[in-house]
Amino acid sequence: MRHVVQHTELVEGSVEGRAYQLEAVDEALAGSMLLVLPTAAGKTAVSWMLIAEILNRNEGWVLFIAPTSALVDQHLKDLKKIIKNVEAISITGSNLPKKREKLWKTSKIIVATPQVVRNDVLNDILSLEECSLLILDEAHHSTGKHAMVQSAEMFNLASKNGLILGATASPGSNSMIVNEICSRLKIKRIHIRKADEPMLRDYLSGLEIQEILVNVPEKIKTLVTPLELWINSIVNRERRLGKYVRTGPPSFGGLKEAMNRAQHSIKLGDARGYSSVSNIATAMTLNHLINHLLTQGITAAREFLETSAELKNNPSKSIQNFHKDRRIIELRKALIDMEEIHNKVGTVRRLVRHRLRRDPDSKIIVFASFRNTVESLEKALVDLRGVKSIQMIGQSERSGKKGLKPREQIEVLDKFREGEYNVLVATSVAEEGLDIPSADLVIFYEPVASEIRTIQRRGRTGRHREGEVMVLIAEGTRDENMRKAAQKKEENMYRTVQRVRRKLPRKTHQDLSNIGNFSIKNGEEIISASDFVKHERESYRPKMKERDLNEIETNENEDVGKIEPSGFRPMGQTGLEDFNGSK
Repeated sequence: MRHVVQHTELVEGSVEGRAYQLEAVDEALAGSMLLVLPTAAGKTAVSWMLIAEILNRNEGWVLFIAPTSALVDQHLKDLKKIIKNVEAISITGSNLPKKREKLWKTSKIIVATPQVVRNDVLNDILSLEECSLLILDEAHHSTGKHAMVQSAEMFNLASKNGLILGATASPGSNSMIVNEICSRLKIKRIHIRKADEPMLRDYLSGLEIQEILVNVPEKIKTLVTPLELWINSIVNRERRLGKYVRTGPPSFGGLKEAMNRAQHSIKLGDARGYSSVSNIATAMTLNHLINHLLTQGITAAREFLETSAELKNNPSKSIQNFHKDRRIIELRKALIDMEEIHNKVGTVRRLVRHRLRRDPDSKIIVFASFRNTVESLEKALVDLRGVKSIQMIGQSERSGKKGLKPREQIEVLDKFREGEYNVLVATSVAEEGLDIPSADLVIFYEPVASEIRTIQRRGRTGRHREGEVMVLIAEGTRDENMRKAAQKKEENMYRTVQRVRRKLPRKTHQDLSNIGNFSIKNGEEIISASDFVKHERESYRPKMKERDLNEIETNENEDVGKIEPSGFRPMGQTGLEDFNGSK
């Protein structure tokens, strides 16, 4: 059922209200809060309602921070549709510093990138003293030296009674990181809801996740064999020296630990550590190359070798010696004119073709971890009937190839939204927060070990209607370990957040006293938001059975006689019945 939230600062009929969102608004107004909701559950709608209430109270201005220019643009467009009386503006790195100084004073709602906020505060272009609400989208970035957390710390220093709302679908499974987020943002409460809760379940679109096991071609396995023998010989040597200690096949984590041990041994004066450092560095490069071949394909491996061979990209002697090795020289010769033969590429083509045949109006997103894979996938899709594909990559320059500037990223997304393109082939830059309407199918070219990235990628579909997620897993490769790692971390995430939540100083605020200015319109009926939430709580409350209909098995022939009191006492102890009739 569609319930519309009304507020003096909201455009009437523009926000579809849900009880759990209003509960989140009520709690957020009681103190700085971390909001953890599943993707597409309406974190942004909570932000809109919070902004409306703050503006209604006439308490300063609102700063909305999003990690990328594309997200800033999306939030700005949404706010202009939702909030009336106040014209929201955006400020990003594309605005010159001299012009930004005036822009900060032109609106009560400003959407900005964190780098701009941090830099302008440091340069005395921006004062956050009068800012009363700071909203942090994708708040899991609020750690380390990220500009988002630095901006929040500046806000807490400048604003006396300001509120922070940090919103994310995936704060992480590491309790140290979640604790850091809460500590540095001065979070007093965590509001967390799971997708399978009754109050949320009816509102979330169905999302079918399917894992597809893909065979690695024998030709690729043949190319990998000498590389595996090489890396195994290095690891076995380092095991004997006590540097590599993990069991099982070589892994990047094991090699990283071994490198730390080797470097530490050098500090202790062990000259053998220099040889270990060089060998382990070679093993790391081999590990990366093997994984490229097995999980990405010929094109990705070829470009990886070409990039690492350039002296300006890798000036280290270890890499130079690596490329002088006979095995690498032969491999590069074999890959030069080889067509892409990895079965993952053919699987992507098949999935895209099948989806568009089923529904020509579908929109599809294909995620890959590496830019060279993105390029090879886009080329592989060119000749498919009905496919109009476009790349979405980051802005940094890689291997001499320029990325997409923020303005270009926004243009790509607009064209995808409007239907000019129906297949978006993207790297991690498109993972976070972007509400891409009607993305019916998301294909993971490979699973990722990070639970945050997995949740973000999966959230690009099923936002408005039922969607599908296909995860391609190369059989017998690290893909299988990545899948298990991500699943385990996602399961641990909710437990971790709940543990941190219990340690926070403020308890859950549930009396609904902060949403008195909100009402719900259902057809012609208008009720207060608090009455609506109470009704929803009651309707979803578990029902207790009046009668226990379970049958109890008894033996009708069993004689259950009177039990003597002496049976309940230690042997030899006297009871009151022993004195019955005594004088």
